[in-house]
Parts: sequence; structure tokens; C-alpha cells
Amino acid sequence: MLEARQFAQCETAARSVLNEVPENRDVLYLLAVSQRYCGKIADALRTLEQFEPLHPDYGRLFQERGHCLRTVGQIGPAVAAYQQAVMLNPTLSASWQALQGLYTGLGDGENARLAGANVAKLATLPRAVREATNLFSEGQTYTAEEVIRRHLLENPTDIEAMRLLARIGVRLEILDDAEYLLECVLLAHPDYHAARFEYANVLAQRHKFVQALEEAQRLIAIDPGNRSFRTISANAFVGLGRHEQAQAIYRELLEGAPQDADLHLSIGHALKTLGRQTEAITAYRQAASARPDFGDAYWSLANLKTYRFPEEEVARMRLHAQARATAVTDQFHLCFALGKALEDRGDFAESFAFYSRGNELKKSESRYRIETFERSVLRQEEVCTADFFAARRGVGCASPDPIFIVGLPRAGSTLLEQILASHSQVEGTMELAEIPRLALHLSGREGNTQESRYPAVLAEMAPERLRELGEKYLDDTQVLRTSGKPRFIDKMPNNFRHIGLLHLMLPNARIIDARREPMACCFSNFKQLFASGQEFTYSLDDIGRYYRAYLRLMDHWDRVLPGKVLRIQHEAVVADLEGNVRRLLDFCGLEFEGACLEFWKTERNVRTASSEQVRRPIYTEGLQQWRNFEPWLGPLKEALAGATQ
Repeated sequence: MLEARQFAQCETAARSVLNEVPENRDVLYLLAVSQRYCGKIADALRTLEQFEPLHPDYGRLFQERGHCLRTVGQIGPAVAAYQQAVMLNPTLSASWQALQGLYTGLGDGENARLAGANVAKLATLPRAVREATNLFSEGQTYTAEEVIRRHLLENPTDIEAMRLLARIGVRLEILDDAEYLLECVLLAHPDYHAARFEYANVLAQRHKFVQALEEAQRLIAIDPGNRSFRTISANAFVGLGRHEQAQAIYRELLEGAPQDADLHLSIGHALKTLGRQTEAITAYRQAASARPDFGDAYWSLANLKTYRFPEEEVARMRLHAQARATAVTDQFHLCFALGKALEDRGDFAESFAFYSRGNELKKSESRYRIETFERSVLRQEEVCTADFFAARRGVGCASPDPIFIVGLPRAGSTLLEQILASHSQVEGTMELAEIPRLALHLSGREGNTQESRYPAVLAEMAPERLRELGEKYLDDTQVLRTSGKPRFIDKMPNNFRHIGLLHLMLPNARIIDARREPMACCFSNFKQLFASGQEFTYSLDDIGRYYRAYLRLMDHWDRVLPGKVLRIQHEAVVADLEGNVRRLLDFCGLEFEGACLEFWKTERNVRTASSEQVRRPIYTEGLQQWRNFEPWLGPLKEALAGATQ
């Protein structure tokens, strides 16, 4: 009907269909377009207002708003709408053309020229690239991938197609492919700054912070005032643990955008890591003030663990958590924050309700399958046998420098790290991504129907290769070792999955398993919203199954590598600090130092959720907190059946 210019009939039909599917994106769009063509601009704008909270990333929504506002002479708001449209979907030629005309009328020749250049560029792009970019921009990622891969088979050197496939890789979290594709683009076109910016972001996401910073600084040298380039450099400094430098950049950027909620949040994170809690709280509150429904700002306050929400903040969070206009990401951040706020007040029933809703919303965005992890545990048992290790005795890099702390999150690993980092010979770094990234590399890029090459590939690796991997790990982590101390800690908890690989690469490294009572550990994870990863934590059943698989794998390592791993029980540390500190230091080959008993006095950057808790003496009140929620934890108990600590 719309194509036949039967606008009144289209409006009537769209309203009828909307009764059946009130949130359907395409029906809402058709309704707004038909209303505009019928001259009902106010009705069209109301439809778009209803449309936006449901589909805030749909570029055509903002293009249509631009058309409506332009029709009634609201030029400034029309420009803003068109800008939002092309930011979300750069293939919207009608928006670029409108911007070119509007900027010309406003006397803004430079922006008119840039808009015209985009119109011209779109005209030169192959149809498949335009189609795939449009699909990708509208959220149809897998269809976009199919279209662009077909195009690349016939046009393997198409730079824009490679760049788009890299962006698809980022969305699908296939970051190694994205990195390679962008490297190819930049090799052919080193002056393609947009691609270099995307490359820097991918490097940062892969925790290659040194390289990310180098790329960001190359871009800044070309355009010193570019806010995006400066932001990625600050993010890289964060990744390198250089929080003072990062904070300085964030504050400079804030001068030009004092209401930028994300900048206030980033400043808060840096201050929290530096141990400046009062200032961090101020920054988080400023983030919430700049954007009142900013769930991450409230969750960051809750994640301090020691912060207590006043009544007015709780009321504000409730309001935004229930509002239809609040984005899903903000909703689950708000739910976790409300769960913590109500738990602190002793309202455990409602607290659990919010924790549950937050977990459900978070899990709805995840593709995690616990069965995949359980299969990986079985593969480790099949490959990494006692005979397998006996045949490879003496391989790897002999350095004793690393101390790995493994286990589940929320099991007391940050406390152990803080104790060890209080020793004069040990430097605490952070949760390093090198080992998981290596395991991913060894897994290969097989299709979903095939098993990973890892860990079976370990059997094919020559002794020289294993030594090289150990040396490379030491080289790659050297940039994070700034104190000159001979030993350092890698606190990535998930490395318990790779103890076989660790032993082959670095046979003299020390490995410590941070263990906590199952119910306490698992429920603490259920209450925690992680910045990234740890997707097993968003379901009580998944957490219980994950914990049991973890126990099984750790028992396996004990059998095939006896004495390789020291188990430290969190409850035992609380009950007998000195005895367990001496045991820990003895295992690591370190002399006893009294500073390790006064760990809270050690000044260092701490990035995990327990950062504020390890800055005070040891305490016991957290050991049994899970019992406040016991009436609702039946599924977790069932999933943990038979698990012992």
C-alpha cells in the first residue's frame, strides 16, 4: 500500500496489525511513514516517540523523525535526528542527502561537504556491501554475514567488505578474525583512519593494550582534538594499569562535555581502582545525574560493596527499572543494584526478586551453554593424563616468576592476591587474558558442529614450542610488571581450565586454587553482575553445574599432577590468617613477612569486585550471607547435589 501511495489505507492496515503485534518494528515504522504522508505530522511524531524505547537502535526511526521535523520547519532537531540516523545506519542515503541540504541552508559548508561525500561514497559501493551494511545496522547480523561473505568470495580485496566483516566479527565476539581482517585493510590502506580506530578498539577488547595504545597515539598525532581517539587511548591506559594517566584524559574530555555520563563513570572506575572511594562515589553519582536511568552508574555504587543507598536513590532506581523506556542493559544493571540495596536493608524476599530479574534479563542476551563447558572438562580428562605429563617431563620455560591464582570468581582470590602482593618479592598485576587467549588460539576456527582442537593439540606440540609459549607469556606480561619485583601474580580465575597447558609451558610456576564453601560461592556469583565474561553466573542451575564441573576438573589435576596445585579454603583463611599465610608463602618459596598479615595496609591498584573489601582487616560477616536467601535457593542446592568443598 505504501509503495502504491495508498497512504490512508496503509495507516488503517498498520493500526489493525498493531493491535496484534504492538511492539513490531516494521509495523510501527509503516504507521509513522503513512501518517507523515497523510499530513498527520503530530501523529507520526507520537508514533515515533512510542517506537523509540522499543527499538532505540533502528536508524530508519530517526530518519523518519528527521523527515517529520524538517516538514514542519524544525531544522535544528531535524539535523540531530538525521545525524542519529546515519550514526546507527550509515547506508541511509536519504538522511545524508537531507543533511547535505540542511547544512547548506545553514551556511555550514564543511558539514555539507562531508554529507555530500557520504552520498557519493554510498553510490560507489557495490550493492552487496550496501545491502549487508544495512542488514548489519538493522540487527540482522547473520544474514549480513552471509551476504558479505558471498561478495568477498568474488571480490577478495574489497576493503569495505573486509571492514564490514570485521565489524560483524566484533559483534559476534570473534575478535581474532576481526583483528586479522582490519590488519589486512590497514596493510592495503594505512591512511584509513576509521579502520585504524576500529583496529585499536579490537586490540583493546583482546587485552592487547600496548598495541591498542600505539594505534590510538598514531591517530591522535593526526587529529589531536578527536575525542574518540583520546578516549581509546585512555581506555588502553586503564588496561595497562596506568589509571592516573587515564583519569587525566577522561577529565580533559569532560571539560568539553560536562554531562557525558560515560566519562563520569570511567573516572569513577579509575578512582575506585586507585582506592579513592569517596571521590569514586561522587563520580558515579555525577554519572547518574547526567543520565538518570544509567543503570551502570547505580550498579557501580552497589559494586563498591560498602556503599549504602539512601532512600531517594532507591526510589529513583525503582522508577527507572520499571519504566518501559529504560533500555534492557540499564534495566539489569538497576535490578542488580536494587538487589544489593534491599539486601543491605534486610528485605531479602524483594532483594532476591530483583537479583532474579536481573539475571534473567542478562541471560536473555547471552548465547552461553553450560554443556559446552562440561564437554571441555571431559576433553581435558581424556587428553591430560598422568602418562601424558610423564612423557613430557622437563619441557617448557623454567622461569618460576608467575604465581597463578585460579578458581571461581567470588571465592576469595582477591584476598589471596592482596596477601601475596604485600610481600616484598611479589607484584600483583590483574586478571590477565593471555592464557585464555592462547587457549582460544589453539582451539582453531572449526565450525559449531566440530570439537575444538584444544586440548588435543597439546599432544602435537614439540618441546621447543611449549618453551616458546612460556617465554612469550612472560614477554607479553612484562609491560604490566612495573615494580621490578621478581615474582608476579596472574589472578585470572578461569585459568583452572588450563592447568595442563600452564604446567607444560611454565612447569615451575606456582598455582593456587582459591576455594570457598559451594553455596556461599555460587550465590555470591549469582548476585554479581560482571563487566564481561563469567556468563555461567546468570542462572542458579548453570552456576551449580559449573561448580561441580570445576570440582571434577580440579580433582583430576590433583590426580595427574599431584602437588602441583595448593588449595586454600577461604573459610580457613578467615579462621586462621597467619597459619594459612605461612602455608601460602611456603608453597610459593617465599620467606614469611609480617606485612602479609596486614595486607589491608598495602597500597596498590585493585580492579575486581572485592577491591574495597580487601582494603580492610579480615572479617567474618560475609561467610553465611547466603542463608538469608535460603528459602529461594532450592534449584541451586539441587544443582550442587553431591558437591563438596
